[in-house]
Amino acid sequence: MKQQHTISEAELIRSYLDGNEHSLCQLINRHKHKIFGFIISKIQDRNLAEDVFQDTFIKVINTLKRGKYNEEGKFLPWVMRIAHNLVIDHFRKSNRMPKFDTKTDFDIFSVIKDEDLNVESNLIKDQIENDVKSLLKELPDDQREVLEMRIYNEYSFKEIAYKTDVSINTALGRMRYALINLRKIIEERNIILTEK
Repeated sequence: MKQQHTISEAELIRSYLDGNEHSLCQLINRHKHKIFGFIISKIQDRNLAEDVFQDTFIKVINTLKRGKYNEEGKFLPWVMRIAHNLVIDHFRKSNRMPKFDTKTDFDIFSVIKDEDLNVESNLIKDQIENDVKSLLKELPDDQREVLEMRIYNEYSFKEIAYKTDVSINTALGRMRYALINLRKIIEERNIILTEK
């Protein structure tokens, strides 16, 4: 069976920088459905999503032309991060930053725990998880300890109480305050952590 040779992204980028505009079209066509699908899933307005999609590739083109692209072999994750940042910019400019539902204690960790993430969501999952871990460092030690045990180690509150030598009610209280403080930090900094 004859195999068709697929030109690598690195080759297409080099070709584009050498003056072959068609190479950029090939790169865009290769990933446009995933990237546009990700944008529209966040903005949910086709016209605005198309604007953000165009802005994404304007930024890609400018970065390539300035010789600033250095993520060999990671073109799609790189473009997805650009799209993600532009979506955040869109929400900030329109004062429509998503708010957390205070009825659900663990909604801010939903993206980390979701086993059925689609491809494009997975591309930024690691970045989001790192952001969360970075924010946890700002919590008081006792709150951070309980939250990490609950979210990352999946301990029950009974186990947490035993391991930290406190009552179950104290463990629950620390978890509650950890989430309140975390939400406060997230909202103050206009950070988006959910993939909903």
